[in-house]
Amino acid sequence: MPQLVGRSSSHFTCVPRIFAHELGVALELLPVHDLTSEDADRYGGNPALKLPTLRTAGGLVFGAENICRKLAALADSNHRIAWPEQVRDDIARNAQEMVWHGMAAEVQLVFGTIVGKLPADNLYFTKGREGFIGALRWLDGNLRPALAALLSPRDLSLFEVTLFCLVEHIEFRETLPLGPYPSLRQFARDFAPRPSAQHTGYRLDSP
Repeated sequence: MPQLVGRSSSHFTCVPRIFAHELGVALELLPVHDLTSEDADRYGGNPALKLPTLRTAGGLVFGAENICRKLAALADSNHRIAWPEQVRDDIARNAQEMVWHGMAAEVQLVFGTIVGKLPADNLYFTKGREGFIGALRWLDGNLRPALAALLSPRDLSLFEVTLFCLVEHIEFRETLPLGPYPSLRQFARDFAPRPSAQHTGYRLDSP
């Protein structure tokens, strides 16, 4: 069984977990408990000291998107998956970029101010927060055309999975208030009933 090195509380880990569930690929989650470690072995052998990492019989795969593509290759199914390179619309391309930015910005804020206990009023974090807010505002205003530009019909899309994981993680971590983003909140409510979303809800891994 492939092993996923990550955290149940991580949106970057949640993305491939949802893909695995949707594609019918069994995964064993190996939780990483100490994010302050500087030992690559603690991150499944990822030299960048980042999560997640997928271990398969063929070797290691680093990063959420790469792992999703690997899972699709491993799946014994013909799911119709909308990948970013299939999009020809600039709004949809920008939307995926804003989601990745939002996910990275949230890690920056959480790791720096909560794990690292650095002052939240530092320019590095105040600018990161404003950029995070700007990305969410843009996504909320452009969500409808971004979704309309995706491959159709489809069973799954990287954009929708990553966006759902981001919005749910913001609520889980209480990083920012979601009130100003009604379209994103409605999107998350619509996606949440999927069994894959129910199966991969955020939680803190027990030591």
